[in-house]
Amino acid sequence: MKAKHQKIKSIFLILILFLITTSPILLSALQKNFAIRVACVGDSITYGAKIEDNFLNSYPAQLQLFLGSDYLVGNFGASGYTLQKSGNFPYWNHPAFQESSAFQPNIVLIMLGTNDTKPYNWTGTENFLADYRELIAHYRSLKSQPQIYLMTPATIFPESFKPANGYKMQADVADLVSNAVKELGEEEHLPVIDVHAYTRTHPEYFLLDGVHPDAYGAKAIARLTFEALRENESSFQK
Repeated sequence: MKAKHQKIKSIFLILILFLITTSPILLSALQKNFAIRVACVGDSITYGAKIEDNFLNSYPAQLQLFLGSDYLVGNFGASGYTLQKSGNFPYWNHPAFQESSAFQPNIVLIMLGTNDTKPYNWTGTENFLADYRELIAHYRSLKSQPQIYLMTPATIFPESFKPANGYKMQADVADLVSNAVKELGEEEHLPVIDVHAYTRTHPEYFLLDGVHPDAYGAKAIARLTFEALRENESSFQK
């Protein structure tokens, strides 16, 4: 029986490989119908700004490689956008917000907050969390009833890389945001992927400008996310 199962699995893998190499459009259609859909909600770090060939090297693209063909990962990153509705560019107003909802994801990964740390955007933890709770409620209301993961924003390194100063993001506020996200995760009983704590010890990933990770940094974030998803795999099987 075990040998038969292995044979079926081998045939399936060969079929998937054939589809990838001969008909990407057909594979995409199959994924949309049968794959576990993962929506990566975020800002420029999710989008993959500054990364060469971000279509291939952004963290969502590399997460797709880690997860394999049973998953379809959508990149809904919006460069420069905030979680707070009072921010200069609220994520709520970007087409990616509507697109991430229409995607009807089985898993939602939220990594917003970096642009909220700018002096003219930051209005305090209370306002930030109020809008975050509303965002969580929105995704919970989707027909697909997704498992939601909160991701703390990456560490900012303005003291090491002067280009980061031009973005006017505040590293100390990023610390506040990260702590708030972790507390919100406990409050809402949602898993938290602590990107902030992980990247704090890896400034080498942010040599581009002190804010955006390079392809290696994006891969590290993808791996961290992959490991977190694997730990909770049984809870989001479609």
